[in-house]
Amino acid sequence: MPNQPAPNLLSWASEIDDGAIAQAARAARLPIVSGHVALMPDAHVGIGATVGSVIPTEGAIIPSAVGVDIGCGMVATETSLTAADLPASLDALMPLVEKRIPAGVGKGHGDPSVDRALDDLGLPQTTLTSRQHAKVADQFGTLGSGNHFVEVCLDERDQVWTVLHSGSRGIGNQLATMHITGAKKLMREQALGLEDPDLAYFTQGTAEFDAYIKDMLWSQRYAMASRARMDKVLVNALFRVVGKGTRLRTINCHHNFTQAETHHGKRLWITRKGAIKADVGDEGVIPGSMGTRSYIVRGRGNPDSYNSCAHGAGRRMSRGQAKRELTASSLKLAMAGRTWNESRAAALVDEHPEAYKPIDQVMEDQRDLVEVRHTLRQIFNYKG
Repeated sequence: MPNQPAPNLLSWASEIDDGAIAQAARAARLPIVSGHVALMPDAHVGIGATVGSVIPTEGAIIPSAVGVDIGCGMVATETSLTAADLPASLDALMPLVEKRIPAGVGKGHGDPSVDRALDDLGLPQTTLTSRQHAKVADQFGTLGSGNHFVEVCLDERDQVWTVLHSGSRGIGNQLATMHITGAKKLMREQALGLEDPDLAYFTQGTAEFDAYIKDMLWSQRYAMASRARMDKVLVNALFRVVGKGTRLRTINCHHNFTQAETHHGKRLWITRKGAIKADVGDEGVIPGSMGTRSYIVRGRGNPDSYNSCAHGAGRRMSRGQAKRELTASSLKLAMAGRTWNESRAAALVDEHPEAYKPIDQVMEDQRDLVEVRHTLRQIFNYKG
């Protein structure tokens, strides 16, 4: 159940630092916020807006609350395979995934076949340069870096799932940064003082607002379609290694986005920054950190959270702190028994499970937000 750590703020987090509460409270004091800001159990300090927050605004949108990875989210596929169908090791899957799903900062694939997949997406409002057009095609269906990942998991029935986390890549970042910069400039021109410049917003009915919405919606479509493409590649690679398999169902959901919804009798823009829509019956994917469990959930439609839930475990250490305080050897111990990028352990220390909140506690904190349908344990992990 939530508590109220500050005026106009409800929090489901049993573990949260004072900085995150202070940051969320600044957003809650904005004149465009209608109602309370909701903090999910994974909430932690972000840029501008708190990661793991749900912000209801009336007649306005805060671009930095959506963030620079517009449309980032999860896709999971349940397969017909069970643990008994798998080989003794999934080592043969790693080179296939590395080749077919490029990962890392700026990585692309140069696959001309993506042009057909991009045709249905249309174009953003902003006119793209030739270099940006090339980036759109080259990075479509690529993983990116940071906490983006590919996993193969087993659920409580020993059913095999694939799980993947990615967003709108370089083009989403560029479009978001352009609009965030524009919103800050607009606030300065209008002499609207803000406690945090990153909370700059666009007002509905303006050209700037309309342009942002169109670019944001396009970026969301791009991210979701890119995940779908990688999911297809991943599942096909798994079936090739195993020698058989069929897809049973797929769940593809955003956790960095905004959309118009009706809550408490008002038409509002609900911005979920690191949060999943969890209305009654909505299916979602909530990953843990490396080596920990992930969850397939169904929303309960809690109105106090604006029908939302956590998007993951949530960081308890910054990347810098994790690199200073945690070690590659302890990461190897945490990942024992799994196929993963062990040779790159030193570069992945900032993704150490101890750098994140315990996912089981996050799930306990949000029992009134979601129902757990399946609990997944990793057997294969490929990190960007």
